[in-house]
Amino acid sequence: QVTCIEVVEAYVERIKEVNPLINAVVKDRFEEALQEAQQVDKLLSEGPGDDYLEEKFPLLGVPITVKEAFSLYGMPNTSGLVNRRNVIATSDAIVVSRLKQAGAIPLGVTNCSELCMWYESSNRVYGRTNNPYDLQRIVGGSSGGEGSVLAAACSVVGVGSDIGGSIRMPAFFNGVFGHKPTTGVVPNDGQFPNAHGVRTSYLCTGPMCRYAEDLEPVLRVMAGPGVSKLKLNEKVSLEKIKFHCMDHDGGSIFVSPVDKEILQAQKKVVEHLESDLGVQVQRVAIHKMKYSFQIWSAMMSSEDSEGQEAQRFTDLLGDHGKPVWPLWELMKWLVGMSSHTLPAIALGLTEKLVNLNVSGKAKLVSMGKSLQEEMEALLGPDGVLLYPSHPTIAPKHNSPICMPFNFAYTAIFNVLGLPVTQCPLGLGSEGLPLGIQLVAAAYNDHLTLAVARYLEKAFGGWVLPGKV
Repeated sequence: QVTCIEVVEAYVERIKEVNPLINAVVKDRFEEALQEAQQVDKLLSEGPGDDYLEEKFPLLGVPITVKEAFSLYGMPNTSGLVNRRNVIATSDAIVVSRLKQAGAIPLGVTNCSELCMWYESSNRVYGRTNNPYDLQRIVGGSSGGEGSVLAAACSVVGVGSDIGGSIRMPAFFNGVFGHKPTTGVVPNDGQFPNAHGVRTSYLCTGPMCRYAEDLEPVLRVMAGPGVSKLKLNEKVSLEKIKFHCMDHDGGSIFVSPVDKEILQAQKKVVEHLESDLGVQVQRVAIHKMKYSFQIWSAMMSSEDSEGQEAQRFTDLLGDHGKPVWPLWELMKWLVGMSSHTLPAIALGLTEKLVNLNVSGKAKLVSMGKSLQEEMEALLGPDGVLLYPSHPTIAPKHNSPICMPFNFAYTAIFNVLGLPVTQCPLGLGSEGLPLGIQLVAAAYNDHLTLAVARYLEKAFGGWVLPGKV
């Protein structure tokens, strides 16, 4: 009904209209995108047949955006680091290349937190990204530009990555869908910083979308030959899923209590599942979840099976240049002289502290392994856990520095290697998005994706900002 050029032009106009407010797209490639759209229309007019095109180019002409931490040919690839300001990608990350080969058209790259290790997307290269529902609120991190751009209807699909919740927090704060796949299926190659050592088992690349039904086709393309492991062709009978529900982490001293509105939204999901599907949602209390932040922290800094130590954050801050001394950077920051953000400096300082308590760290790593076994046993081949995405709705700018460990609600599932879909549940009393995490056992991504599609129908999914 419409040409590809009309679609791409509409998205380009939308970005030009709202990006001055949200600062999500940090570099565009509009001219190239319009040329690519013209080529798509030419291909369609030549008419090799819809079935052939659908098989060969499942995402033909779909406008997408890409987190700036991923290489997209000709675009900057700084990850918000000032001393990488002049780095331009000379190739595409594997997932970007797969999406392009499937026919997708990238419109540009989006903002992230400095070195992708904080849950507010702000840095000294591009500044701060704002939440489309309230410009005074954060968009989450590190794939915050993607969350914001999708929520503002500036893109159809986003490429995100997640080592502590970097897909799911922005998806939650911006009221869109995000999927962290089972670890090790979608390739992480071509992003900076990439994971090394033990962290390769925790970093995941995945799709972010406004509509639940878009997650699966995009995930198929991203996963490439590894997609068969995810059982996406298996038909899911929702009535046969064993649903479990946990309201909070058990009361960690490091993390805020869960907002009443978030608990209320979760309660509505439970009631709907029970009345509509006739299932019994089992309440569970998994004691070790209380130590989510400590477990994530210990496992992130542990050695891999070959005894290789995890890469230090302070080394990444230097990016092959001069070493960075966090304490000195803090002094410089206080007088406005540092080229780093405060969260990055703070992370460099805490990293040193984590490595001081060796025996405590070993104990936490083993607690993480036993939590993984407990989770796999609980979920089994047909279980889905409902769990809060974050203890609070999108906080005001800069406030995460007061509660730096609230990301533990998402981070724990990275070190457990489980697939998680973040699902929006409409807006709360302040007009800000609510949502929930859907968790399954490893390689059961098809279950959480099916439940997300179901909940979208029941609770309305993404809501256009400014509509209320």
